[in-house]
Amino acid sequence: MAPSTSQQQQGLADMVGGLLRDYDKRTPSRLKVVDAYLAYILFTGIFQFIYCALVGTFPFNSFLSGFLSCVASFILAVNLRIQVNPENKSQFAISPERAFADFLFCHVILHLTVMNFMG
Repeated sequence: MAPSTSQQQQGLADMVGGLLRDYDKRTPSRLKVVDAYLAYILFTGIFQFIYCALVGTFPFNSFLSGFLSCVASFILAVNLRIQVNPENKSQFAISPERAFADFLFCHVILHLTVMNFMG
């Protein structure tokens, strides 16, 4: 017999609670900051897309610039998170400071390109 809906919900709540406890216990604070930045960029991109869908695409270059800036920033932040993660230390021979410097340099180039595209 299949478990009842309340048992399934309790199992889901236990699973999510365990995931959050494990994330809080095992994830270094540096990665939590990068994860918060990733969540911010994700919600900003979603908000821009919803706004464009509801209001319209009149300044289309502005929408493309903003949305592609969110996508590219997300990709750069994911790369930073991968390089800074201590579990991936054997795959990357660069220091976390160097990874962050590369992240900042790429962000400067990205935003110069975005500003140029906006006109």
